[in-house]
Amino acid sequence: MRETMIGVIGGSGLYEIDGLQNAEWTTVDTPWGAPSDAILTGTLDGVKMAFLPRHGRGHKHSPTTVPYRANIDALKRLGVTDVISVSACGSFRDEMAPGDFVIVDQFIDRTFAREKSFFGTGCVAHVSVAHPTCPRLSAACLTAAKSQGINVHDGGTYLAMEGPQFSTLAESKMYRESWGADVIGMTNMPEAKLAREAELCYASVAMITDYDSWHPDHGEVDVNDIIKTLFGNADKARGMVAELPKLLTSERKDCEHGCDKALEYAILTAPDARDPEVLAKLDAIAGRVLGN
Repeated sequence: MRETMIGVIGGSGLYEIDGLQNAEWTTVDTPWGAPSDAILTGTLDGVKMAFLPRHGRGHKHSPTTVPYRANIDALKRLGVTDVISVSACGSFRDEMAPGDFVIVDQFIDRTFAREKSFFGTGCVAHVSVAHPTCPRLSAACLTAAKSQGINVHDGGTYLAMEGPQFSTLAESKMYRESWGADVIGMTNMPEAKLAREAELCYASVAMITDYDSWHPDHGEVDVNDIIKTLFGNADKARGMVAELPKLLTSERKDCEHGCDKALEYAILTAPDARDPEVLAKLDAIAGRVLGN
């Protein structure tokens, strides 16, 4: 049995964890470059925590330039076992209103300008992302959100767009009506795919700030309105995160859904054909199956 370490990737508006004991900012070097920022580590209710501001403190990175591979590698390298992604999103559903949270369980990836895998020439792997989030971890986030009085929706499909612009009206209607997406954001892909490759349990909490551009009564996205809702959501998110150590506890059992064994049969390149330089970069991500 391992020790739990909860990693929180904070999106727009969420830049810290309240009540963290022995808190310190830790710089982590990765073979994939520098993460978005140093990582805030400490303990909360006896459980190890790590917090990474996805865009960096001061919001330095756009959704496209976030160093997703370095972020996931850095968390894995620190010993994180469970990743909670918290991000601002638009809504395609009347009942999913600004201020609500959605526990995402599916994704549609429309990003195109990002590196989406740790694997490639020299070590090829194909990981299933049919079920890209961890039901156990998602259930903990749902319980934590409800305990804070947050209006939270259990399940939803997240449309990941490239950005940085918001959707056109035609796109918004297509994603909602034809594709069946529930929320839209710019940052959970390839983050969720990379977390699966790193054998990390991953849960996505979408904090709704607006109705995108499809809603006849709300018009196009207004950044001023988003910012107001954003900070209210961030306060709720800090309360939700504070509940997670009690629910997950410090003793980490194997994931019953197999998230921590995602690479078991995924690597296809024969051992004698694997590039040593590529393998060296995969020491944290795939060390369990590569014998690093």
